[in-house]
Amino acid sequence: MSKKGRVLVAMSGGIDSSLAAVLLHEQGYEVIGMTMKTWDYASSGASKKETGCCSLDSINDARNIAVSLGFPHYILDIREEFGDYVINHFTSEYLDGRTPNPCVLCNTHIKWDALLRRADQLDCEFMATGHYANVRLENDRYIISKGKDHLKDQSYALWGISQKSLSRTRYPLGNLTKKEIRKMALKRGFHELVSKPESYEICFVPDNDYRGFLKRRVPGLERQVQGGEFVLEDGSVVGSHEGYPFYTVGQRKGLGVALGYPVYVTEIQKDKNRIVLGTFDELARNGMYVHQLNMLKYTELGPERMEAVTKVRYNDSGTVCVLEQAGEVMKVYFGAGVHAIAPGQAAVFYEEEDVIGGGWIASSFNQKNN
Repeated sequence: MSKKGRVLVAMSGGIDSSLAAVLLHEQGYEVIGMTMKTWDYASSGASKKETGCCSLDSINDARNIAVSLGFPHYILDIREEFGDYVINHFTSEYLDGRTPNPCVLCNTHIKWDALLRRADQLDCEFMATGHYANVRLENDRYIISKGKDHLKDQSYALWGISQKSLSRTRYPLGNLTKKEIRKMALKRGFHELVSKPESYEICFVPDNDYRGFLKRRVPGLERQVQGGEFVLEDGSVVGSHEGYPFYTVGQRKGLGVALGYPVYVTEIQKDKNRIVLGTFDELARNGMYVHQLNMLKYTELGPERMEAVTKVRYNDSGTVCVLEQAGEVMKVYFGAGVHAIAPGQAAVFYEEEDVIGGGWIASSFNQKNN
């Protein structure tokens, strides 16, 4: 075994995970590549051609990198556990009137656990991914912090990883930018990686039509939920919708309601099959409750309030807030309103570059005096 140790690298076939494997190999680690098969596109019923991390092309691309550098590569089939956990959760969240975040759920509950189990079987001390993030040990805590490239930073998607898993995780791209990664790939002759398009879709919804996916996944769903009411904040009815699971908080397009001014989904009332609409100002909330916490930098915040920055979605730049922890629930106060806080999405708390922790948004509120 190499003096640096043996590392299992999660390889999707894209440029980031491929370069993570290449860099670790060059640094002297004994690299083993692993590509996970999470989903069969054919089983989704979508019409789009198979692309992305689960496709045969992507698997072959990852294998070709491994072969060119002379390290082993394996395929790990986790379709059953992925479907049982991630897809069932995705479906049930929409049916409960929430907006799920399957990529975060997959990272924290499926991929890391599956990879570390296989790492143990292959006597790997570490596992690594191509995420743009960093991890360090400080005060007996493994802390995730933002990647150097803030435009590509992926720390938001990693808040749920356990301390035990983080102790064995490496992020080789954390101190690099996307531009630097592309240059490295070209320098090493991996031109096809640079020209390969990146996928931002949910892997099991390849046509990006989650409504169609839900309809195929839950036969008869349309009949069960159709004919609900669109209402304004004051309760007045302004139209009918296709069913509450087919809408998300913050949605503006595709509502089919013409009121002479822009309106957004401000609330989903599952029990009444109602969708509440409001103006952009009415979409704002100055607080929220976050549950199912995973604390990283601190085990808990204690009785004192703490100032931080919180992201309520992946591409959110973050908003200054005050955190107040009560056991397994974090109450988050925003000085100014934050728009489109969607129950079911992840909320991640930051102290400068470091991830304090995160959880799932349970509900939001408006309160005059915090």
